[in-house]
This record gives sequence, structure tokens and C-alpha cells, in this order.
Amino acid sequence: MPFPGATDLGVRWLLAAAGQAPSVHNTQPWRFRVVPGKCIEVLADPDRRLRTSDPRGRSLHVSCGAALFNLRLAIRVAGYQPLTLLLPDPRCERHLLATVHMPEPRTPSVTEQELYANIGRRRTNREPFSDRRVPPGVLAELRIAASRQGANLVPLNGRGAADLLDYVAIAQEELTGDHDYLAELRAWTMRGTHYDGLPSYVLGPRPAGDSTAIRDFGAHPDRPAEHFEHQPQIAVLTTPGDRPADWLRAGQALQRVLLLASAHGVSASFLNQPLDLRDMRHRADPHHRRGHPQMIIRLGYGPAVPRAPRRLPAELRTGRAQRPCP
Repeated sequence: MPFPGATDLGVRWLLAAAGQAPSVHNTQPWRFRVVPGKCIEVLADPDRRLRTSDPRGRSLHVSCGAALFNLRLAIRVAGYQPLTLLLPDPRCERHLLATVHMPEPRTPSVTEQELYANIGRRRTNREPFSDRRVPPGVLAELRIAASRQGANLVPLNGRGAADLLDYVAIAQEELTGDHDYLAELRAWTMRGTHYDGLPSYVLGPRPAGDSTAIRDFGAHPDRPAEHFEHQPQIAVLTTPGDRPADWLRAGQALQRVLLLASAHGVSASFLNQPLDLRDMRHRADPHHRRGHPQMIIRLGYGPAVPRAPRRLPAELRTGRAQRPCP
């Protein structure tokens, strides 16, 4: 394949892949700046930051890290080895998160081709899951996938999962009383057809009874009520540090885990209310040998679900860099 960053068609193909990454409330808070034939820069879009629930920008960085992984993966499938620099120039341009160079050709591996094939298949699944458990062998593969991007995936046992779900319920109750948080949530859970946000058709049903297996997205009376699994299978994605570079690595690890899960037919959704509340209240993590939690993931086997809307690749591209790529 010709060098994908050298033509407008190639760039649109790369940005289409990057733009299918998951993001907090489907805000898609990323932009891309292209130096034709040399590099692509990933930038945060400050207008899409959740200023109430994400005051540190942690969720924004995790989201952009997932888009960065898709971009790198598309470059690999095109037959080039990307060289990625995280936060290459933070003092001069704080919204610049990563620069991706494509210095030399290299044949993609079978694993990379399989992961890329699942970019368009991956969904966030907020439906009830079956009682079938994800096999230990698949969980082991997901843990290895996270480790290859500098993160740690920690599957929780029955007691650990139950304790964490209690924290989810407590956090959800506190967030429900925060009017600014609810207003921000309403702004990104919209009816009708949009290019971003979470329309009602991707929110899933309301839980019938007292269930913490699904996130409460507020007042959507048209959503049916259904029973969710009694013992959700939970994993926590952690990083050794808790700074912007760690958040970007967490996003890349998350996307690699989600694409591999999709390849195995495993569904996933998120229960990040305790992490949102931690960020909003400026609370520090308790010391834990496995690192700082960045994502709380519910895993299992769910039905087919529609994809959340996406912005067009042309909307993701910003002006060309005014200086050479570092």
C-alpha cells in the first residue's frame, strides 16, 4: 500500500480508523494535524472536554489514547512502522498529545490485522449480559494485551467485584445529587441523529430492580426496564502513574483490550462513576501495588448492539503544523 499519510485519501482512511475509538460519553475529543508524508499529530479538542466530570482532563486523555492506538494500528496495517512520541512539546503547545511518524515499511503481523478488522465491529454494549463467564484463557490474553501498552488489567474475583460494585452504587448516588454533573450528562445524551454524544438507542435498558451493572444516564423514560446479570464480571485497568502520559497509555491499552475482546466475541461496557467522582472531588487514590485505576470495565457476552454515531473524518482534521514535527 502507498504511504497513507502522503495523500488526502490515505489520510481520510487513517482518520476514519482513529475516529472509531471509544470516548467518554462519545465526546470524540480529538483532532488531527497532518504534515503530508511526514507525521500526524494527535491533539486534544478542549471544546469537547467534560469540565464538570473531568476537571483534570484524565478521561479526555484516555479517550485520545484510544484514538491514537487505532491510528497506529491503521498505519501498521498499511505496511509501515509508526514511531510515536507522547506529549512531544507540552511547554509550547499543551493540546498536542502525540506525534506519529511513519519512518519505514514493515509487514503487519496477523494479530495486528485481526485487531484492525475489529475496529469497526467493536461496540460499547450496555445491554444485559448472559450468565456465561469469560474463560480464564481469554482473560489472560486481555491482560497481556494491556501490558503491551504499559498498563495492567486486573480481573476481580467474586468478592472484589461485589465490593467495587458497592462503590459504583455509592458514587452513582452522590453524582445523582450533583446538578452540574447531571446537566453535563444531559448535554451528551441526546435524542435523534447526531454525529456525537449518546443517543437513546445506544444507552441500553434501565435496570429492573437494584442493579449496578449499568450506568444510569438520567431521565430517559422511553428506555425499557430489564434484569441484568446478578454477578457482573469486572476488570480494572490501572497504570503505574497518574499523569497525562499514563492516561494516554491507559487509552491505548484500553483500545487494544477492547479490540481483542471483540475478536473473541466478548462484550464490554464501563462503570467509571467512582473514577469520575474521584476526579471531581480531587481525591487521591489509596496506595495500591497494582497502580492507579483508570477504567472500570464490565465484561461478558451480550447481544448485538448498534454503533454510536461518529464524526466524519474531514471534521477531525485541523490545520497543518506551523513547525517541523519533533
